[in-house]
Amino acid sequence: MKTRNFKAFGLVMAMVAVLVSCETNHDPNPQQEDLLPERFSIDIPDAISKTSPGNGRVQGDTLKGNDIYINMATFIAVGDGSAKLVEEIIGGIRKYKIDRVITMSFRSDDDNRIKNLEVKADVTFESKTWQYMLTITDADSEGNADGGKALQIFWDHSTPIDGIAIIKPYNCDRNENAGAKDAMFRIDYEEQPASGYDAEMEVQISGLPLESPLSNPYSINTLHMFVGKKGDVVDVYGNSNHPNAVFFSGERGFNWAFVAAGDDASNVGVAEVGLPASDLDNSDRSTLLEEYSIKNVMTTEIYAAWPWLNPNDVAVYLSNTVAPGFFDKNGFVVAGKSPGADWDPLTGRLVDLKPYNPKATSELEVVFK
Repeated sequence: MKTRNFKAFGLVMAMVAVLVSCETNHDPNPQQEDLLPERFSIDIPDAISKTSPGNGRVQGDTLKGNDIYINMATFIAVGDGSAKLVEEIIGGIRKYKIDRVITMSFRSDDDNRIKNLEVKADVTFESKTWQYMLTITDADSEGNADGGKALQIFWDHSTPIDGIAIIKPYNCDRNENAGAKDAMFRIDYEEQPASGYDAEMEVQISGLPLESPLSNPYSINTLHMFVGKKGDVVDVYGNSNHPNAVFFSGERGFNWAFVAAGDDASNVGVAEVGLPASDLDNSDRSTLLEEYSIKNVMTTEIYAAWPWLNPNDVAVYLSNTVAPGFFDKNGFVVAGKSPGADWDPLTGRLVDLKPYNPKATSELEVVFK
């Protein structure tokens, strides 16, 4: 079987590299201490958030492991980057040493536009009353449907840290994000949660424009991802919707459903990926990751496109799709069977992780208060 170049769901994630900031250049009278959270993200091991195109340990006519998992790693990296974005913005605001309710304006160093900043106390959002809410708006856009909102942070000034951040990058920096006018990020971050993790965060993204290999050059993508950290181990699960995805048979509308665990100290990881339809209304783990496993879906797609192929050739070609996939700092290592003791504790963690509902992820919309 001749190898077809595998670029299903090939995405150019322009937003990964976009670290927009709402930094300011006006210095009000400094106070003694600021109220902003010190942290707002969890570091995800490179083994499950980055891939190395050169690795894959394959021979002959076999689909490379990194080609199979590259989109999962990219989606995780996007979620990770959006959380880091929050910390970048908070860092830019921190120069104000905000320690009280305040209203002020400044000219952004990024797009040279006037931004308004307001801090309120005792604000209720989603049935919880937060000690503080910080809102930044693009002043000339406040009459728009989105109110010109660039950022909202809800938090309690206490330990452990607990908060929500919502961002519209376009209103933070009109120059850098002109091609992503509808993109919205939301990060829910909590330390010492009831779940037993040291810290956890939930990432939601909607309206993200992605370059696509289709004739229709852009499609709108959503991402819903959970990250929990306990010691050096990080658990990740979630979904990313790509409504115009094309596979071998030309079918469209797949959802990447994934679970993964990584060890930050040894930088190894384990992952499973399912490819359910974008409109599938189901939250069952066995359905999303077993019935719609990447191996099952790709087998179906291949035979739909080339029904005459020899089953032995197809099995060899898809040998790296056997779940789970194992990774190290260089990317994909092997499929199906643990390559060593470093990976064994992580493999057992996957059975307790399950993706979100694909239909709910497809319909996800991040909004401001």
